Amino acid sequence: MRTSGSFIPTLKENPADAQVASHQLLVRAGFIRQLAAGIYSILPLAQRSLLKITRIIREEMDAIGGQEFYLPALNPREVWEESGRWAVMGENMFRLKDRKGADLCLAMTHEEVFTVLARAELRSYRQLPQTWYQIQTKFRDEPRPKSGLLRVRQFTMKDSYSFDVSREGLDKSFEDHRQAYVEIFGRCGLRTIQVDAHSGAMGGSGSTEFMVPTDAGEDLIASCESCGYAANTEKAESTVETKDRYAAAGASPPLEEFATPGVATIEDLARKPYGVAADQQLKTLVYAADEQPVVAIVRGDDQLNEAKLQTATGAQVLRPAHPEEIQKWMGARPGSLGGVGISKARVYLDRRLAGLSGLVTGANKDGFHVRNVSVARDLSHATPADLRTVNAGEGCPRCGKPLAVGKALEVGHIFKLGTRYSETMGARVLDEAGKEVPIVMGSYGIGVERILAAAVELHHDADGIRWPMSVAPLHLALLPLQMQDAQVREVSEKLYRDLTAAGVEVLLDDRDERAGVKFKDADLIGLPLRIAVGKKGLADGKVEWKPRGAAQVELVPVGEVVARAREAVEAAGGRLAR
Repeated sequence: MRTSGSFIPTLKENPADAQVASHQLLVRAGFIRQLAAGIYSILPLAQRSLLKITRIIREEMDAIGGQEFYLPALNPREVWEESGRWAVMGENMFRLKDRKGADLCLAMTHEEVFTVLARAELRSYRQLPQTWYQIQTKFRDEPRPKSGLLRVRQFTMKDSYSFDVSREGLDKSFEDHRQAYVEIFGRCGLRTIQVDAHSGAMGGSGSTEFMVPTDAGEDLIASCESCGYAANTEKAESTVETKDRYAAAGASPPLEEFATPGVATIEDLARKPYGVAADQQLKTLVYAADEQPVVAIVRGDDQLNEAKLQTATGAQVLRPAHPEEIQKWMGARPGSLGGVGISKARVYLDRRLAGLSGLVTGANKDGFHVRNVSVARDLSHATPADLRTVNAGEGCPRCGKPLAVGKALEVGHIFKLGTRYSETMGARVLDEAGKEVPIVMGSYGIGVERILAAAVELHHDADGIRWPMSVAPLHLALLPLQMQDAQVREVSEKLYRDLTAAGVEVLLDDRDERAGVKFKDADLIGLPLRIAVGKKGLADGKVEWKPRGAAQVELVPVGEVVARAREAVEAAGGRLAR
């Protein structure tokens, strides 16, 4: 490629709305441009990198027996109704009607359509296992698009699906995908952590996320350096010692109601004149689980984890209750709520609270609380569950050493769906005994643009991007420093031809610009290698060689450049063009 004939619209300043490094640099380096909130145009340099990422994905998926499909993004309502997810997806799904009034959607994922294919075409265990995948555009009506390519409304996903006749077969398919993902992310230059995760609207028995540790991430993961335990905080557990600090001597005193006018929060009750410490309070929150009332109770200084509550309830859809619902179900407004005596809603109690007494909670009567709450006596009707979000420094559930909690970016997620879709949609095969059984499924996703953004988050410096060789849009930036000099132009053109013929992908900056401008743009774009051709070096038959990010420039004889460049590309995991 020649810069003079290429569309690479670099910018000197960061866009005003860009907060994370990948958003800033991909815009500044001329890789992407925003069309609307959460909708981006992919420009030529980014497209080159994305094609390399998808090639890596295809190679690793094909290596585990994957067969590539391309399914419709426009789906009829009926297949999503069959799975029950037409309602579950809620406002996150783009919905529309055709000219005849039929309901359609833009698919966020393709479990339903692949299951429709499987039930129509797979009849016997002899046809299994199968691994089907596609790399295709997906759509999500993201409520708060931000961070460039990290939270968008249109994106590219590799989604694959395994079909087995048994749970043992699913375990193998899941492990095959896990290993393939390790290879994919490694080849793309990403350092990932595998964490236990919440399955959410996907359903199924378990899932693993592949996370890239970065401050640009929107997920929190708890991890243990000692034993390697790692989990999304939606799933993470910890060991915490919870002493019965407020227990009265002897038997627990009876409940005592007291007035708390104007108290609406944990902090309000902790202040004078009440002085009830947060760890003595019960925080009571009301939700609708599949439109049925549920009450969640955690200690006052803990945070309820909604994903854990959804797991505990088994609900497909969980949402905070509306104020009018809370009043109807509980008889009081938030601030005066409690689980004592509740019979109109299922009550879930964080298991940290088991056995505690001397606690304070709302009386379900506006402006009143009750003290002397004994969990064993007054909340025996509640279902114990892990409901709280873990905190840094708490004990690892495996080894007891302190947990660390940090931000991370999800780039892949694999699910054991089991028979969640095959049972609801009727996808069955005959097993070896001739018995009809539901197909056992897995689902496996990778965000393609997220890999691109994650690579930038991990590999950049103050001057710009530092692309891993495997996903760099091109391998090498070739900079003629004095375009008016005939020898500089001649040597640069010959190097360009020879490098290209040798399979090295070159961006020749043939603009009539100052050397400083070319250096700045080269660093910003971030190709792994840079060769500068100048009069001073050519006087000795040499050019400047500098890997991106290296501290020093090296002078290399012109005749050695091509062989050295080929070797550098292959050694760093790149692929020479044919």
